[in-house]
Amino acid sequence: MATDPADDIAAALARLRGRRPRPPFAPEIPHHPHRGHGGHGGPPWADPAHGRFGGPARLRMLDALVAASGVLSVSGIAEAVGVDQPRASRLVQQAVQLGLVVREPDPDDARRTRVRLTPEGEGLVSGVRGRRRDVVRSALESFSAEESREFARLLGKFADAWPRD
Repeated sequence: MATDPADDIAAALARLRGRRPRPPFAPEIPHHPHRGHGGHGGPPWADPAHGRFGGPARLRMLDALVAASGVLSVSGIAEAVGVDQPRASRLVQQAVQLGLVVREPDPDDARRTRVRLTPEGEGLVSGVRGRRRDVVRSALESFSAEESREFARLLGKFADAWPRD
């Protein structure tokens, strides 16, 4: 059965976003009490306190959990998302507070914790993926069916070959 090129393109774009190197010199945005950033040091749309979960690293974490069939360790999340372990730990804690993931003991190693999506987390990922697919379909409107399939194939090949670091 043929897959939808829009799904394949959206997946390839997500893989590319996940492999984008983070500059080690990226400045922290200081909190300014009069700018309404909720104290988290970033824009309001990325603040879990505003009822959204839109930060790119947060979404990559949820995507990684879906791709891994829903369970990863914090170190596995760090690797999949392209962040260091302390940042991955903060992402997981924020997601736990929002009810999007739960931590559970690893049955094979009591020292490790596994992270699993909740039904709410799965719903959020599904909604984001649906919007992503709709945007891609819109961008493909001027493409023929054959061009869409070829573009999806080439972009997937490109994303797979993109260096991880």
